[in-house]
Amino acid sequence: MSTDPARVRLDKWLWAARFYKTRSLAKTAVEGGKVHLNGARTKPAKEVTPGDRLTVTRGEVEQIVMVVNVSERRGSATIAATLYEETPESIDTRERIRAERRMRAAGLTVPKSRPNKKQRRALRDLKTTG
Repeated sequence: MSTDPARVRLDKWLWAARFYKTRSLAKTAVEGGKVHLNGARTKPAKEVTPGDRLTVTRGEVEQIVMVVNVSERRGSATIAATLYEETPESIDTRERIRAERRMRAAGLTVPKSRPNKKQRRALRDLKTTG
């Protein structure tokens, strides 16, 4: 058991910060290599301190957060948000992935290259007749 109030088990912190619904899911994610502490794979019992850098991968989204505060108790979402600070690069990447997912859901895809002459003519015809 940790006696230092500024140190908390990684799986407990992930649960308290609301990255995972249960501590068991947090433990499974850490053991599965979905969570890295300071750039290295770690174990669920590893203690987290303020200033640590966590990389949390959930689905296709990867969040990079800095631990600001530690807590063993799970509180409201507003309290959980005070436990960490997401890096600007992580926010940008997450927003880009979200926008791409929305475009795919709407049936839009970004072409891999510029249209050739035949495709440009087809687009022009589509725009004038539509």
